[in-house]
Amino acid sequence: MTTVRRSAATLAASAVLGMAITSAAAPVAIAAPVPTPSTVPPSGLYGTGDPTYDGVWRQSLALLAQDTVGVKPAAKAVDWLTGQQCDSGAFPSYRADATKPCDAKLPLDSNASAVAVQALAALGGQDATVNKTVGWLKSVQNADGGWSYNPGGASDANSTSIVIGALAAAGAKPDEVKSKGGKTPYDALLTFAQPCGGKDGGVFVFQPKQPGMVADSTAAAVLGASGKGLVVTAGAKDAKRAKGTACEKSTTVEGAAHNGAAYLATALAKTGHLNTPPMPGAKDPAEKPDFGNTADAVVALAAQGLGDEAKKPLEWLRQNSAAWAKESGPAAYAQLILAAHAAGADPKSFGGMDLVAGLNATGPAPEKPAASADRSTEESENADSGSGAGVWWIVGAFFVASIGAGILLSGRRRNQQR
Repeated sequence: MTTVRRSAATLAASAVLGMAITSAAAPVAIAAPVPTPSTVPPSGLYGTGDPTYDGVWRQSLALLAQDTVGVKPAAKAVDWLTGQQCDSGAFPSYRADATKPCDAKLPLDSNASAVAVQALAALGGQDATVNKTVGWLKSVQNADGGWSYNPGGASDANSTSIVIGALAAAGAKPDEVKSKGGKTPYDALLTFAQPCGGKDGGVFVFQPKQPGMVADSTAAAVLGASGKGLVVTAGAKDAKRAKGTACEKSTTVEGAAHNGAAYLATALAKTGHLNTPPMPGAKDPAEKPDFGNTADAVVALAAQGLGDEAKKPLEWLRQNSAAWAKESGPAAYAQLILAAHAAGADPKSFGGMDLVAGLNATGPAPEKPAASADRSTEESENADSGSGAGVWWIVGAFFVASIGAGILLSGRRRNQQR
């Protein structure tokens, strides 16, 4: 996905202050310098909120979702994104002055870099930018085969998964991208997969020592373990598994992907949505519906061929996500579009919402309107006659790090600022 995160700027600022917070966002390097927030969003950027912590992520999701439904983004929106790239090929979460070289102290962001690759590869015509970023991602691969949010940290399931999606989008074979120790990204993902049995059997944890809230890391890792990025079409029905959505003992990445999807299907079966547990210190102890992770789960289920299991959460999103999308902005609209697309639904008629129009309204006008029969509609028709219904940057999970590291904000950026 994703990707979409609640109030990313507030989250990151709170993390720096070491405060417990009630939203979730991408991990932030706590010791890193904090960019000065911008009060006026730059021209070409989607959304009106401060882009300091999520600019590249939300822009990439917006462009990727538009391309998926046949909308050609404004040239200045694409230029804004490519202009965020540093000379090394990496993308930060955001840099305010793209006319100057990236500051050496500016934290580089594997998640932003990976989602930018996925968007620019989909749009086409950006090979030099894409290849340079892929080269940087390969250069910061950890010894275990995975990636951390910021280079130098321990690998995590979310970052590793979204980089796998970037490699695939750029035409690389993830299983051939090996660390100096000979480990692949799939080797890393298997270290996050939990054995069957118990409450969280089959899930992918964020990190082995940071289990946290597993819905986000599991949805992300199911895509990564499937070798897929954020844009998914409904996979072949999962008929190979005699037990349907039961967790099955496995030592392969394919088996781990099935088990992760099985966990999500079971978690969604009762209410049709996932929940965000209350954060430590929150005044309201009640769990709240998690729109972003629910949308990501739909994509993950579709990727694994569990289209029937995706129907209930997709319908719940249809009925309940309008206010969330309007409040959260471009990344939320994009995440819902990608969920609808994955499940074979029409994003222009989604529970009374036109998600495509909603997304387009948050940024510069596209160069052309959505085609009368966009890719999602065509694929929906194909799905109806065949296999049936099937958002990185960013995220219903956070983790309390050890030794005074403060709060890590995990996964892809969910519920972005407007």
